[in-house]
Amino acid sequence: MLDMGGRCVLPAGQVEYLSQTDGALVDEHEEQFEQDGTDAAIGDAGTGVGQRLLSERERQGLSRQDIRERTKIPERHLISIEEGDLASLPGRTYAIGFVRSYARELQLDEEAMVEQARAELGAVAPPPPPRSVQHMEPGDPARVPSARLAWGVLALLLVIAVLGFFFWRSWFLPAAELPPLTDETQNAPAAGPATPGGEASPAAAQTPSGPVVFTATIDGVWVRFYDGSGDRLYESLMNQGDSFTIPADAENPQIWTGRPDALSITIGGRDVPPLAEEDSVIRDVPVSAEALGARGPGPGLPSAPESQNTTR
Repeated sequence: MLDMGGRCVLPAGQVEYLSQTDGALVDEHEEQFEQDGTDAAIGDAGTGVGQRLLSERERQGLSRQDIRERTKIPERHLISIEEGDLASLPGRTYAIGFVRSYARELQLDEEAMVEQARAELGAVAPPPPPRSVQHMEPGDPARVPSARLAWGVLALLLVIAVLGFFFWRSWFLPAAELPPLTDETQNAPAAGPATPGGEASPAAAQTPSGPVVFTATIDGVWVRFYDGSGDRLYESLMNQGDSFTIPADAENPQIWTGRPDALSITIGGRDVPPLAEEDSVIRDVPVSAEALGARGPGPGLPSAPESQNTTR
């Protein structure tokens, strides 16, 4: 049908039918175009990425071992590539990288080979499943240590620190356990009365003689021996079994210690009572054989000479 201008005019129903037909033809044409593009990328059977790389390698007279040494690609992966089994490679990234290195070594078009490999992987390999993260993620309250555990660890560290301090103190500072060495005047016991007629008492008559030896009965006994002039004869932190013999030529030997009860005394190999029965600080106490032998029975301090200077 023609209009006034001589143009062909179709009825409305026929126009709608032609529009639907044209749309179907366009969709069919687009699908065919996409399929042709995929086929062109993948290639016909026997012309895939692997076959092209294999053919080119053989054409250049190279062995698979040569390619392995030059590209550092394991031979088992080279076999998978040449057989077109790209999906068996460790991953899509490795597959693309291996194909690129292989093509570069054979001086082929890297980008074209990579695009064809991507197309083959997309056609045969499904998308990888989402990975579930199992490690601890920052801010995950289910994996953050509880407050009770944190306090427990803190308490354990505190206990270890306290034990370490006491161990260090007892090992490196044993003298810290000694009492303070202050000047304390010890009252010497009065000398026993002389017998009528000026004769010596039986105790004086039996005064032992010989070397005077002091021996520590426990560990950590601090002691200092010096003569009447204040010159030091011996000073040490004695352990159990340690001993010191007063020099025979020492003039008015004296002792200073905080543990007189922990020192056993012998004169000429004969045991005599200790200077005290409990720990106390003694100083400027004479320890010659005569002074120790002049004591009464039992533990006690000898009498200090009247001319002795008690300041050290």
